[in-house]
Amino acid sequence: MPELPEVETVRRGLQPFLEGREIAEVVLARPRLRYDFPTRFAERLAGRTVRRLDRRAKYLLAELDDGSAWLSHLGMTGSFRVVAPGETDAPADKSPAHDHVRLRLGDGHHILYNDPRRFGFMDLFPLAEAERSPHLAGLGPEPLSNAFSAATLAAAARGRRTPLKALLLDQRVVAGLGNIYVCEALWRASLSPLRPAGEVADADAFERLTAAIRAVLTEAIAAGGSTLRDYRHADGSLGYFQHTFSVYDREGTPCPRPGCGGTIVRQRQAGRSTFLCELCQR
Repeated sequence: MPELPEVETVRRGLQPFLEGREIAEVVLARPRLRYDFPTRFAERLAGRTVRRLDRRAKYLLAELDDGSAWLSHLGMTGSFRVVAPGETDAPADKSPAHDHVRLRLGDGHHILYNDPRRFGFMDLFPLAEAERSPHLAGLGPEPLSNAFSAATLAAAARGRRTPLKALLLDQRVVAGLGNIYVCEALWRASLSPLRPAGEVADADAFERLTAAIRAVLTEAIAAGGSTLRDYRHADGSLGYFQHTFSVYDREGTPCPRPGCGGTIVRQRQAGRSTFLCELCQR
């Protein structure tokens, strides 16, 4: 599933095509994705102008000129692509049979939402009620914002028996983190994903961890995210941060930390693969 860097990359790719543009027409190829489309979704979206395209956690959030917000979640296989006027070709791995939403913009561009497994979804609601949306309510701070700090993370961990990795994946603690970047950040901070969060009492450890989270996300965004399976940019190109993974999906390889000498292992944790070096991550 696309994580924060991938969704942010999609946002940046769509932004110049959507912001300030009128959505002239919306065509739905089916009545639902993961969930039913909102009532009169296509009719309510058509004719609106996108004032601003934002991201909240792993969601795209478009502010429209009538005060409403159009929310999109990519699920596991969802992707947007931009088609210029007169263009018809689709990428070889994006069958038009899975183009479930088509937006025709006032300038002639088309924005297509493709989702083979249909785990993504869309919603439309008043922008003023965004934080009360069932999708956004209770989300923690953005990890690249000033609201996220070592102090807030330490407070969330205090007294908790839950493993550090599970704490970071809790969207109520910090919004937008997923399996890949949590594994990478914990390795950079020399902290075990299996360690109970409440046992980390060293303030320096939380400083290292918040710095590692910010660094790995910033680097991943600069690299256009990670393409492991279905993820693509809005222009069809691939992300390449996966080529710089230190631990994720590197089971059996030497730990890249200088002087460590350990080996990357994979463990199952809450149904997900966790990658770590048991020698240098404590």
